[in-house]
Amino acid sequence: MFSRARNFNVGGNIQIDIDSSQHVHNGQDKSRDGMVSDVLRPVSSADPLSCVTKGWKMLLKNIASNAFYDSGARFDPPKCDADTRVEVISEIMDWIGDREGPKRLLCMTGAAGAGKSALQQTIAERCANSGILGCAIFFSSQDPTRNNLSRIVPTIAFQLGQHDPRLQDYIRKAIEKDPPIFTRTIQTQMDRLVVRPFKQLQANASFDAGSFPHAVLIDGLDECSGEEKQAELLSTIKHCFLDNDLPFRIFIASRPEWAIRSALSSETRGYLHPLAYHIQLSDKYDATDDIRRYLWRRLQDIGSRSHDPRARSQSWPSVEDIEKLVWAASGQFVYAATVVKYVSERRSSPVDRLQTVVNWTPEEGQLARPFEALDVLYAGILSAAKELYEAVDTNRGRNFLLLLRAHHINSDGRVGSRRWEAHEFDEILNLERKAHEVLVSDLHSLVVFCQDHPRYSRTFIKMHFYHRSFSEFLDSQIRSKNLFVTETQVKAYVSERLVQVITQISPGPSSTRATFGTVSQENPVAALSLYSNEGETLSGQQILALAHNDGWRKFDQMFSETGRFAIYQNEFPAMIFSIMQRLRNELEEPGLADALKPYYNKWKKFVENGPAVLSSRLPPEEPEKEETEEGAESQEESDPLAHEVSP
Repeated sequence: MFSRARNFNVGGNIQIDIDSSQHVHNGQDKSRDGMVSDVLRPVSSADPLSCVTKGWKMLLKNIASNAFYDSGARFDPPKCDADTRVEVISEIMDWIGDREGPKRLLCMTGAAGAGKSALQQTIAERCANSGILGCAIFFSSQDPTRNNLSRIVPTIAFQLGQHDPRLQDYIRKAIEKDPPIFTRTIQTQMDRLVVRPFKQLQANASFDAGSFPHAVLIDGLDECSGEEKQAELLSTIKHCFLDNDLPFRIFIASRPEWAIRSALSSETRGYLHPLAYHIQLSDKYDATDDIRRYLWRRLQDIGSRSHDPRARSQSWPSVEDIEKLVWAASGQFVYAATVVKYVSERRSSPVDRLQTVVNWTPEEGQLARPFEALDVLYAGILSAAKELYEAVDTNRGRNFLLLLRAHHINSDGRVGSRRWEAHEFDEILNLERKAHEVLVSDLHSLVVFCQDHPRYSRTFIKMHFYHRSFSEFLDSQIRSKNLFVTETQVKAYVSERLVQVITQISPGPSSTRATFGTVSQENPVAALSLYSNEGETLSGQQILALAHNDGWRKFDQMFSETGRFAIYQNEFPAMIFSIMQRLRNELEEPGLADALKPYYNKWKKFVENGPAVLSSRLPPEEPEKEETEEGAESQEESDPLAHEVSP
């Protein structure tokens, strides 16, 4: 009955716009819900999708609306203050605006808490205000609707379809043609719900590609569960968007975890390396000044609204306190944001809470927890990395936390003020080459291994923390809780590994070189003397293992092959002296103690020929067995303590 009628109302609620395609629109929201309808029916308040076509309704049931940049589930999302991150925001917006630029994929990686999500939110809002936001996806590991790939393609298709009713119609038809589409691989979904419909749109003579919103933003790739899934999404973006030359500028932000790191790597010729523009946020941009401005503004704003007159004073916060916080932040915004959130608690004085942060130490019985939110972040990343590392069959039996902590303590030079380069320390621990890189492969958002000082004559690789606070987290049992490893545990573990290595090698011209590769061959002995607290923490079983497996001759050989006594310190001879005393007294093995005497006296002389300040504290020389027997009677007459040797 309406075959020739058009543009009139039925009941004042339904706008009829019938043409050759039989389109039916809700007059209150024609642009959003303009879809093909098989049946004309009135809108029901109980059924908001009543005028939505079958295909589009299926799509709506499979989107992750929480992932939108303006979703209510993300209310008050982090974003950049007006005068912060100016340079990097300008660089990103310029790149998005350059539609003809050769690289249509921008990947920004950065440490956890570096401010990636705040930047992405700021970019999304600017693009939306400029009318160029095609779609935006914000992953979150805590939200089951947006921590996986099951809804990613429908969410992208939905947002893109909102910009042109023709594209929406093509997407609808694709769904109705293949209803199980949402169960297929994401590459198949992306091809059928985004690529093909968009190519159909491009085929329209009236389509203007230059006016279609072209910014596609994806935040928190690392928060998509499963590194294989992260890699699958990157591969899909490459095959579907880049290989098909679609006119989109795609901006992905992520922690530098394995999937995106390997895809962008120049060393391993990652498949995205020649195609992507890569911003390494934590390395390229120093956020120190931005963090300082952020802290000043936010704390002064908190003070202005406080009931505490001290907070409203122009002298609060002090320059000294701000600088302490800036130093502690290590260029990572998450630390500053954590401090601001803690200080802003309205039921307490901001002045007192700021002092709690500035003066906080991890003492027993400490009730304040100013870094609790930060510690949750660290614990989550560390626990996930531990699980992934220990799940690998070749790593079974290894203690991830113990190995990480051992490298941490070594890099800081906490044991005898001596530290070994990362490759050397791997070999000291009897691990495979580059084991330290594998150890932190899932921690790159917090810690990496890199060259320490280029001025060194050789490359010196050591552990580098993006967050100073993460190093403090590892040091504090109060903060790290069940993830804490003591220095005593590390020393015992390293000593155990060294004893195993030394007892297993066979004495010979090339045995130590084969075992320790390019490492200086005295390193195992030097490390043992330091990590065993001069032999005091070695177990009786470990001492006997060294004695029964030619340990002393191996020590001597290691030093002889280097042509020098490498550790001109007291720790080594002090360790040997301690071992002799324990063999004689505690273990009741005087014969094994006597076998060690000539080695001890030899090594002691090496040290005595070194700096006087080092040799002045050495234990006395041990008399040989024959000398002891010959002079025993005269020694006993002149000195009743002749057989006592002071350590």
